[in-house]
Amino acid sequence: MDSNQLVGKWDVLKGQVKEKWGKFTNDDIMVIHGKKDQLLGKLKERYGYSEEQANREIGKFMTDCGCSSDSQPKTKKTTKH
Repeated sequence: MDSNQLVGKWDVLKGQVKEKWGKFTNDDIMVIHGKKDQLLGKLKERYGYSEEQANREIGKFMTDCGCSSDSQPKTKKTTKH
């Protein structure tokens, strides 16, 4: 996961973050400000997630929003016969 992509797109993503994790307050969103470690801490605090579970949730969110390097379109290799 490229957390820089989360920071770079934060203004666009913060609405999606609040929609996905409705327990976050506006203050939480301001504190997180696209930083993965802050998001991780807030997930643990607000939802009682373990670190592993919070990391999985963040990874899934990053993939779903297109912020993960795993979500980039893969080029198809063609072979000539």
